[in-house]
Amino acid sequence: MSQKVRVRFAPSPTGPLHIGGVRTALFNYLFAKKHGGDFILRIEDTDQTRYVEGAEDYIVEALAWLHMSFDESVNKPGNVGPYRQSERKDIYQANIQKLIDNGSAYYAFDTAEELDAHRKDHEAKGKTFIYNWHNRLKLKNSLSLEQNEVEEKLANEEPYVIRFKSPQDEILKMYDEIRGEITIDTNILDDKVLFKSDGMPTYHLANIVDDHLMGISHVIRGEEWLPSMPLHILLYRAFGWEAPKFAHLPLILKPTGKGKLSKRDGDKMGFPVFPLQWKDPKSGEISSGYREDGYLPEAVINMLALLGWNEGKGSEKEIYAMEELINAFSLGHVSKSGAKFDPEKTKWFQHHYLQQESNEQLATAFQSILMDKNISAEKDYIEKVIAEIKERATFVDDFWELSNFYFVAPTSLDEKSYQKAWKEDTSEILTELKQVIDSALSFEQEALQAHVKAWISAKAIGFGKVMQPLRLSLVGEMKGPDLFHIMSLIGKTETLKRIDFALNYSKN
Repeated sequence: MSQKVRVRFAPSPTGPLHIGGVRTALFNYLFAKKHGGDFILRIEDTDQTRYVEGAEDYIVEALAWLHMSFDESVNKPGNVGPYRQSERKDIYQANIQKLIDNGSAYYAFDTAEELDAHRKDHEAKGKTFIYNWHNRLKLKNSLSLEQNEVEEKLANEEPYVIRFKSPQDEILKMYDEIRGEITIDTNILDDKVLFKSDGMPTYHLANIVDDHLMGISHVIRGEEWLPSMPLHILLYRAFGWEAPKFAHLPLILKPTGKGKLSKRDGDKMGFPVFPLQWKDPKSGEISSGYREDGYLPEAVINMLALLGWNEGKGSEKEIYAMEELINAFSLGHVSKSGAKFDPEKTKWFQHHYLQQESNEQLATAFQSILMDKNISAEKDYIEKVIAEIKERATFVDDFWELSNFYFVAPTSLDEKSYQKAWKEDTSEILTELKQVIDSALSFEQEALQAHVKAWISAKAIGFGKVMQPLRLSLVGEMKGPDLFHIMSLIGKTETLKRIDFALNYSKN
């Protein structure tokens, strides 16, 4: 690629960032880094009526959490700013004038009521109203009106929009990096509004002007923008600018595979569709986020990367660190068809990445959960607990359920397990076992195990007859890791105390 790769992620601050948007940002980031290019954040806030307080900060924080750093943004400006569209009004006004002057755009004075009447008239005749070449000379615009009428309306500040003059009778050939060649008959295109009556550009104009002035080489965006591609290509041509390369990413589909993934799907099935928790500033409604639900950023990145992309060459590789993704990524291996979202697969990635975290890191996270429960424990002790239980955990929040017995003694015994494990001679066996445990010279896991097993063998008692009631005594349920690990950590005094509790429980 001779031109330097420059890509942009250009979200609108109208609410929280959907994971579909996060994946678009990720694919842009991977592509830029693969080719030694720039990754730019531009805030597309031309629609001020939909602007939501806090949404821009949310976008920045979400991508920072996911380790996607920008080369240029509002907070890290380069030499092609401003990076908020609302601060670029003068730029758009200068450029729309170029299109007016070269005949590629025109003033339209039709009121909303007049256009609505045209639509209803067409509907009554079983037709669809499209404002374009076939009727624009019959409508109220600078193509149909006399020059002096147009000047008078402008002088009187009569409301208007500026529309693009789409070409007639042309087969437009376009190329998409993912979908290949696309052709369209320009006769079916409508004359899109480029400039609104409030003096702000529409997405279409602002997008093209910004991409050109910011030197964007590749526009990588969701497939919902595919219908806009002809207009954008024509706008580049109208300005006399070289168009960037386009790539339209497939949709992220519902877990059922039918339709685009939505917040409602997440609410219904119990998984987040936003990277971070979001509190709606108007309604106060809180939507869950991957970060607050305990997911690691690496798991979210890995999951999103494989939604609509794979390395190709028959690869079945699923685990990728960010650096590996950068090296492997290619637009040529992005799928044309939608990618079905799988909440369980996301948990699979989370489980994998949790196992990669050091026991020290996990202990710090678990310590705050323990503190909320008013439990104080040494970091070294917590690390030993985590080393034993983390293989069965998917989230840090799972640690308590998997290990509470390391920190607090049971206050009751599971009734079903008790009926099964507690036989007629169990109390007698446990009373003798107490003496065996008390006589242990070492309370290290392996030595303690050898000591107790030697006694069981010497007494010729069934292993289960001892270990099941012992587990119930120490844990309160028939769950947990190696019993000798539990005993070695909680210590001799606590072990004997818990057996006493179980023995007394049996008498009640």
